[in-house]
Amino acid sequence: MAATYRDAGVDIAGADTFLQKIRAMVKTTYRSGVLGDIGGFGGFFHLNLHKYQDPVLVSSTDGVGTKLKIAIAMNKHDTIGIDLVAMCANDIIVHGATPLFFLDYLAMGRLRQDIATEIVAGLTQGCLQARCSLIGGETAEMPGVYQLQDYDLAGFIVGVVERNHIIDGSEIAVGDRIIGIAASGLHANGFSLVRHILFEQQHYDLADHIPALGRPLGEELLEPTKIYVDTVLNLLRDFPLSGLAHITGGGLTDNIPRILPQTCQAIIHRQQWSRPAIFDFLQQQGDIPVEEMWRVFNNGIGMVIIVREEYVTDILQRLHALKETAYVIGEVAARKSAAPPLLYR
Repeated sequence: MAATYRDAGVDIAGADTFLQKIRAMVKTTYRSGVLGDIGGFGGFFHLNLHKYQDPVLVSSTDGVGTKLKIAIAMNKHDTIGIDLVAMCANDIIVHGATPLFFLDYLAMGRLRQDIATEIVAGLTQGCLQARCSLIGGETAEMPGVYQLQDYDLAGFIVGVVERNHIIDGSEIAVGDRIIGIAASGLHANGFSLVRHILFEQQHYDLADHIPALGRPLGEELLEPTKIYVDTVLNLLRDFPLSGLAHITGGGLTDNIPRILPQTCQAIIHRQQWSRPAIFDFLQQQGDIPVEEMWRVFNNGIGMVIIVREEYVTDILQRLHALKETAYVIGEVAARKSAAPPLLYR
């Protein structure tokens, strides 16, 4: 018998139809600089060098981990793309880089156009929030690698910053204050532990209404990651920021030290903000040790800003005007040779 690619589980014609279906949606993200259309071998973006004196491109790539399993179990796929863009965009905005363009990789056991279209709708929304253009991607059918209901998602972003405006933490000094901007929830980290505790140990269902959370468990877990691009760019117009840290995998414990000079130690006051209910719920349900909580989850702080003390009041006022919830959560102290880079109090 003659064999075709479709017999093996790959539908080329379906992929072409899917591309046509998402084309108009993707174009809503196009900003100045985008050349051509999706569907080519490569995505084109023209960097207007007249706008910059010494531009540096900043890139990041990321995924959303096993939060995908929650989206698949709920059959709700229109927010996971926001998470993906957020994880990438938040990683480059901490260096002061304005996002320019984004590409995605979607791999499925079989192309389900309805699900794939929902995913792209989330990617589109994320790119609009991050003010970057979705200029290309790859949709791969991989029968035998993924189960028919499964998929995987990865993203890649490029932004630009003037070389003399790069934020890398080198300006952080003893006496600086640490401001935390609230997270929208769990974001997209720690879900392997979340799933282990809630579904394998405690046998919750995603439809269960959790009084402490005020909504069904699945809705809480799928809350999209907050994108901080507009907020940070707004601050950068008027304030010198010494350092920025995206509180992603590793929590405050691991991410703040990534930007600290060797001579500095971050002192974090854990009582300075109210931790959202989902974190208390998880800790109680899993009997998670305190330090493990702070190493795995963001605990309600999604972005950290380190600034000179003289700017704190004005920055907090600006953040509140931008409808952000923000707190002074600590300060920078001198670090003794044997001391850890971050200390909780």
